[in-house]
Amino acid sequence: MLNLTELKNSEINTKPYNYIVLKNFINNQSLDNARRDYPVVPGPGSHPPNGLKIHGGFKLLMEELLGSDFREMIESKFEVNLKDYPTMYTVRGYCRAKDGKIHTDSKTKVITVLLYMNDDNWPSDNGRLRLLNNGTDLEDYFDEIEPKGGTLLIFKRSDNSWHGHHSFEGERRAIQLNWVLDDSVVEREQGRHGFSSKLKKLFKK
Repeated sequence: MLNLTELKNSEINTKPYNYIVLKNFINNQSLDNARRDYPVVPGPGSHPPNGLKIHGGFKLLMEELLGSDFREMIESKFEVNLKDYPTMYTVRGYCRAKDGKIHTDSKTKVITVLLYMNDDNWPSDNGRLRLLNNGTDLEDYFDEIEPKGGTLLIFKRSDNSWHGHHSFEGERRAIQLNWVLDDSVVEREQGRHGFSSKLKKLFKK
C-alpha cells in the first residue's frame, strides 16, 4: 500500500529545515479505495477521527500510517527516536479563504506528516503548500507542493519550519499525522478539534 521503498531511497532536504516530499506514496488501487471511503467531514478545519466514520480503504490506509514500519522509516530518515512520543491525526476536507496562513506548527509537535487525498490534478494555482524561508513572505519559498492525491510531505518541526499557501476556498483533502511531546497534547488538541467539529455538525443541520 505505502511506497516505503521509495521513501527509503529518497533524499532528505536539510535547508532551511529537514523535510521530504514524495509523490505517489500510495499505490493507485489503495489510493482509489481510500478516497472512496474518505470520511465525510462536517466543514472546514481539522477533524479528529473519534467524530468521524473511519472505515474501508481509509481505515486500512490509517492502519499503515500508524504502523511501526512507517514510523521506523521516519526515525531513520530524520534521525529521531519517536517510540516514546504519542501520535495523533486529524482529517481535513475543505479549505476556507482564511486558511493557509504562514506558521511553523506548534512547539508541541516533533514530526508532521501531510498526506494529500485530492484528485490527481489540482485545479488551482492557489492552495499549493509553500515551504518558506521566513515567516512573512509567501513569495519567498524554496519548494511548492501540489496537493494531488498520494503526495506526501514529512518535516521535522523547528522554529523556522515556515509554511503556508495562497488563499483557496473549496474541497482540499488532507490527512495530518503528528508525533507530539506527550499525551496531554493529544488530549488537548483532539478535544479542541472535536469540539469545533461538533459545532460545525450542529450548524449544518
